[in-house]
Amino acid sequence: MSKMKRLGYAAESEFVYHGIEEEEKKKMLLYHSEKLVVAYGIISLKPEKTIMVTKNLRVCGDCHSALKYITTITKREITIRDTTRFHHFKNGACKEFW
Repeated sequence: MSKMKRLGYAAESEFVYHGIEEEEKKKMLLYHSEKLVVAYGIISLKPEKTIMVTKNLRVCGDCHSALKYITTITKREITIRDTTRFHHFKNGACKEFW
């Protein structure tokens, strides 16, 4: 997270429930499923392997932004299929496919 913040990442708390304090919203964003599964993929897969994730919900904007930073830092490719499209993250960018 500290490396992401140095590169410019800022949590987008509008993707969390209303009526919660700002700091609590930022903490909740840390535990979104796609961030957790990508972290697990980073520690358990070989560095040359693409991390592939399937979700039954749309990827929130904060996670989408965070995954761009994660690919920059880790030099990994991440592909996420959500309910509407495939997201292919590589070198800090996302290419969306139907």
